[in-house]
Amino acid sequence: MTITEKVSYLKGLADGLGLDKDAKETKLFNSIIDILGDLSLSVADLEDDVDEIVEQLDAVDEDLSDLEEFVYDDCDDECGCWDDDEECYEVECPSCGEIIYLDEDMLDEDEIECPSCGETLELDIECDGDCDCCCDDADDE
Repeated sequence: MTITEKVSYLKGLADGLGLDKDAKETKLFNSIIDILGDLSLSVADLEDDVDEIVEQLDAVDEDLSDLEEFVYDDCDDECGCWDDDEECYEVECPSCGEIIYLDEDMLDEDEIECPSCGETLELDIECDGDCDCCCDDADDE
């Protein structure tokens, strides 16, 4: 039984008592029951709103999960979000230990933010002369 139905039941019980309509007690009971009726309608509206918000939040959570999987998932994932020609690098966040996957363009940034803890990570990549990015260009000069 819903709250609204319970209040209706109380109203029926009060009407069935055959109380004097002009008595002060009867007026008090009727006022209390009217207020309970208003409150029950407000609660029912709030429950409907909460159900709708929960449904929308679940949809957003699912979309966010898909987006996180697309953006932060392993380089060798099945979805193919990394180009085959593009290299992928792993960096471990010193604050939370989360593995962050970076591509060449992300390495050009001076710093990135950890998606898990929000810590700003400074990228200071040193070339040991054993890469394809800049070492070949230096040798050609």
